[in-house]
Amino acid sequence: MRLYPKFLYLRRPERLMRIALCGLLALLTACASTLDEQELQVIYNRSAGVQYADRNPVIVIPGSSGSRLVHHESGRVIWGSFGGNWADPSKPENVPLIALPLRESDPPTGVGPDGVMEYIHVRLLGLEVQLKAYYHILATLGAGGYRDESMAESGAVSYDDDLFTCFQFDYDWRDDLVSNAARLHDFIERKRGQVRAQTLERFGVDRPDIKFDIVSHSMGGLLTRYYLRYGNQPLPADGSLPTLDWRGAEHVGRAILVAPPNAGSFKAVTQLINGGRNVPGLPGYDAVMIGSFPASYQLLPRTRHGAVVRGDRLDERLDLFDLDVWIEHRLGLLQPDLDPTLQLLLPDVADPEERQRIAIDFLRRQLARADQFHRALDVPAVPPEGTELMLITGDSETTGEVVAVDLVGREARAVEFGPGDGSVLRSSALMDERLGGVWQPRLVSPVTWEDVLFIPGRHFRLTRNPQFTNNVLYRLLEDPRRPASGPIPVLKTGSSAEPSADTSKGSGDSP
Repeated sequence: MRLYPKFLYLRRPERLMRIALCGLLALLTACASTLDEQELQVIYNRSAGVQYADRNPVIVIPGSSGSRLVHHESGRVIWGSFGGNWADPSKPENVPLIALPLRESDPPTGVGPDGVMEYIHVRLLGLEVQLKAYYHILATLGAGGYRDESMAESGAVSYDDDLFTCFQFDYDWRDDLVSNAARLHDFIERKRGQVRAQTLERFGVDRPDIKFDIVSHSMGGLLTRYYLRYGNQPLPADGSLPTLDWRGAEHVGRAILVAPPNAGSFKAVTQLINGGRNVPGLPGYDAVMIGSFPASYQLLPRTRHGAVVRGDRLDERLDLFDLDVWIEHRLGLLQPDLDPTLQLLLPDVADPEERQRIAIDFLRRQLARADQFHRALDVPAVPPEGTELMLITGDSETTGEVVAVDLVGREARAVEFGPGDGSVLRSSALMDERLGGVWQPRLVSPVTWEDVLFIPGRHFRLTRNPQFTNNVLYRLLEDPRRPASGPIPVLKTGSSAEPSADTSKGSGDSP
C-alpha cells in the first residue's frame, strides 16, 4: 500500500511550514486534552478496588526520549525540560552533555536517567506548555488500582502505607538496548524483593516466584523483547548470538507492547543522516549528536525489507549496515561540515583526520552491534507457558515506509508511505516478514503474538484512546491467565486509594 499525502507535492518551504504548523498544533492540543475515565471506572472499579496476593505488579517502560535525563552532579535537566536553563543543543557547552562518548576509553559524562516523563515542559513563544508524555499510561494504570511508586515518593499522590503495585523503569534511551536490558534485570530483581516482602506483610503469603506485567511504549518494546528472550545476557564479542533461553520471561507474566518499531522506523534513517528536531520551534540535534546514540542504530530498518533505497535509483536497496556506504559518501556523523561538533566531543584531538578515524571506528562498532541485536530479536521463537505478548498499535496514519538517501546531498526523506501511527508502520510493529519478500495472506513474523489490537491515533496519542485504556485494563485486571492459579487470599478495598482491613477469598485473576 502506497499513500502519498497531499503536502508531499508542495514546494519545500511550504511543506516545511505546514509540517511546523501541524506540529505546533499537535503540541497545543495535547496540552488541552483530558482522559475521560468515568465510564471505564464504572466497568473496572470493582476489579480495580481489590488487591490480592498474586496480582502481578506492573512495570512501565517508556520509549525513546521517554526518560528524563539529568546531570547528576549539578542537577541540571539535560532532557525533559525545554525552557530556562535547558541544554540547548545550539550552544557548544551543551553538546558534550547531550551526546555520548565516541571512544570506549572516554569517561562517562555524568548524565543519566531521572524518572519517566509524565510531563514535558516546553516554552513556546514565551508561553509555558506542559505536554502529557506518559501521563496517560500512568492514568490508565491508576484507574486500574495500580499505585505508582515514583509518583507516591514525589508526593504527587498519597497512598499512605498501601501496597505499591506499579513501577516506572527509567533508562538512558540514548544508550545500547542490550545494556539497558541488563539494567532492567537488576531493576526487576530489586522490585521482586520489595514486592515479596510487602505481599508477605499485607497478605501473609510468601511469593518467591513473583512475576511482573509490563506495559512498554515504542523503543521500550524492543528492550522488553530482548529482556524476555535473553535476560541480562550480553551480545557475544565474536558476533554470535546469546542463548535464547527466555530467562527474562521467568519474571514476566504479560507484556503489552504499544507501537514497538520491531522492524525499525524510517525516522531512525532521517535523523541519523539529517539530524532531528524533537520540538517544533526549538533548535535541533545534528547528525553527530544523534549519531553518538547507540540506540539510534538499533532502530534502523532491516535491509532485507527494502525500506531504504538510493536517492538516484529508487529501485535499488541501500544497505545502511555496510560501513563502506557511510564512509564513501560521508553520511551521518561523518559529514565534513559537522566536524565542529566532533571537535566539541573530542577536544583533545587536533587533527581532523584523526577525528574522522575515531568517528568511523565508533560507527563500525555500532552498526555491527545493531545488526547483531536485530539478529537476536529476529530468531523465530514462542514464549514459554505463562508469558504472553500483546501488541497495541496504530494503522490509521500516513507513515514513512521507504526512505530515499541522496548520497550526494547527504539527505534522507520518505518517498513511499503506508499505514501506521505516523512514526511506526503497522508492518514494523507486527514484525511482518512479508515485506520485501514473497507475500502471502497470513502474517509471517518471528514474534508470537497472543493478541493484537489496532486503534486509530498517532504514536504518542495512542495511549489517550479510550480503546487503549479499556483493553489494557481488561488484560491486566480481568482476562484469565494461563495457567490458572488456585484460590488465593485477597484484600478488598472500598476504592483503589482507600484500603480497608477486610480480607476474603478469591480465585485466579478474577477476584
